[in-house]
Amino acid sequence: MAVPPTVLPATPASLYVGDLHHDVTDGQLFDAFSEFKSLASVRICRDSSTGRSLCYGYVNFISPQDAIRAIEVKNNSTLNGKVIRVCWSRRDPDARRSGKGNVFVKNLSDTINNAKLQEMFQKFGNTLSCKVVFSEEGNSKGYGFVQFESEESANAAIEKLNGTMVGDKQMYAGKFVRKSDRILPSPDAKYTNLYFKNLDLDISEEHLREKFSGFGKIISLVIAKDESGASKGFGFVNFDDPDDARRAMEAMNGSPIGSKTLYVARAQKKAEREQLLKRLFEERRKEQIMKYQGSNVYVKNVDDDVSDNELRELFSQCGTITSAK
Repeated sequence: MAVPPTVLPATPASLYVGDLHHDVTDGQLFDAFSEFKSLASVRICRDSSTGRSLCYGYVNFISPQDAIRAIEVKNNSTLNGKVIRVCWSRRDPDARRSGKGNVFVKNLSDTINNAKLQEMFQKFGNTLSCKVVFSEEGNSKGYGFVQFESEESANAAIEKLNGTMVGDKQMYAGKFVRKSDRILPSPDAKYTNLYFKNLDLDISEEHLREKFSGFGKIISLVIAKDESGASKGFGFVNFDDPDDARRAMEAMNGSPIGSKTLYVARAQKKAEREQLLKRLFEERRKEQIMKYQGSNVYVKNVDDDVSDNELRELFSQCGTITSAK
């Protein structure tokens, strides 16, 4: 949506507006920023297939001064019952992906919102964006992100604020690392916590402790149980020494326990499991592409009366068909 035609400068000032309510329209976004006279246009980004709002958009001004005032006035204001974020638009994908100046913050108190997060960090330099992640119900998830204009400001903030008490919690602040850059531990990585599964439901913790204790000092051993106290067939054992954990895994994995064969592996964090599954999925996808590369035939100008079976029958003389549609 745009204002009446006017002469726009070569580089109008563009703002990013995030955390929009999914019902906000272009007209409502326009009205929210209409107090600034040089407002040129607004656009809410939508899914190309469904037309549903992606909950963010852009507001463009003729005057950079109005854009600056809009950030000051509208950032952390409320629109349709949701607090919105307003910051400079960064259209350069390389700048966004680099992660430079981006700080990851976690273990936040429930009382910390976008405005309070910005108040804490802005003393270290110009902040481009401050965001606390909230659930759909509006409850803080306890983590967020602060984007600084410079890497130096981000480093200064991390040095001063990491480990400080904010409210009733000790806050963590560190450099943001993209998921694609997070490296899974190497096979030689030290670990003490093991995951085991495929247990008979009558196997007790005492029985397992007896089996595992021969490899070294056990800090804890627990079998997961449901609400009634019945075994779920899996659990965790934590050793005091990494070498003991490794030997236990090598010896116990694949060993018979009761009527089943025990599975034992290093206990992985959720993020590690997700990354591994993503990597396996990608490898499988590439295998499928290579397998069928050059063997897919596109057919057009087919009469509407031709069925899938007739199409298959027509082409079957040329070789084995995996699908015809």
